[in-house]
Formats: sequence, structure tokens, C-alpha cells
Amino acid sequence: MCTAGVAQTGSAAFAACPLELAVYGDAENAGEIDFRPTGGSAVVTNTFKMVLDNGVVLDGIVMWTEGVARPRGSLMYKCPTGDVTGDELAACTLWEGVVYSADDNGNIALLPAEGADAPKTLIFPDLGPSLQMSAAYGANGFSKVPWDVFSLTGCQE
Repeated sequence: MCTAGVAQTGSAAFAACPLELAVYGDAENAGEIDFRPTGGSAVVTNTFKMVLDNGVVLDGIVMWTEGVARPRGSLMYKCPTGDVTGDELAACTLWEGVVYSADDNGNIALLPAEGADAPKTLIFPDLGPSLQMSAAYGANGFSKVPWDVFSLTGCQE
């Protein structure tokens, strides 16, 4: 996985890592999540890349829902750019769901917006099964399916 420019010296070294610079990995090393600054978006609260094997990179965003506020995440693969329709966006979206975080004591919370300290653990419910059923999985895509749980592994410099 991509580790260039990432400090990985132990959990205490990146305990105060801001979420927008956090790097996470799953238990089987099948996937890595690299958060990035959103660039001042009024709607998107978090932006990240999910790096899988065979050079497959998924684009991830989180937007908070209206009404009952929840951090709704989306992972997309090879989406068209520019003015796209809802159908085009749906066709390239591999996973959608609420993104949860957990601390060392097992307390579950919602993913915070960038600017907050990176949580120790992230949970993407049903991520593995959704990715395995996607067109990006298999002979022409990725072959290792990540778990739904990702642990903080580093902080980008």
C-alpha cells in the first residue's frame, strides 16, 4: 500500500493526527484509506481515497445528511467528470452507508468532519460484501476484499 510521506512510528506519534491527514488500514492489508483535505466544500465534510490491490483506487466522500444528521459515505470507481446524471453517479458508486468511528474502549460514534482528531478505528458497514459484488472486483480489478473495519496506521506529513 501507499506509505510515502506517511509517519508510522506508533499510535502515540499520530494520536493527535487531524482526520484530513489520517491513514487507515484493514486487518488483512487488503485496503488502505488515505484522507485528504476537502478544499473548502460546503457540502462534502470528508474526502478520501481507498487504495486496493492491482492499482485500483476508489474515490470517497462523506456528506452529512439533513434531518437526522449522519455522515453518509460514498465510494466511487471511474465516475465520469463534469455534469453527470444521478443514474451515471449511481452506476459508478460501489458502496454507500453511514461511516462510524470507535475509540480504544469500543465506544461507537459518528465520523467527525475534518479538523477533528482522527479516530482510532473506522467502520464501513457492509463494505466488503458491497465491493465483492461490484464490477471493479475480479479479473480486471481488485482481488482482495477489505474488511469493514479500518485502524489508524499513520498520519500524512
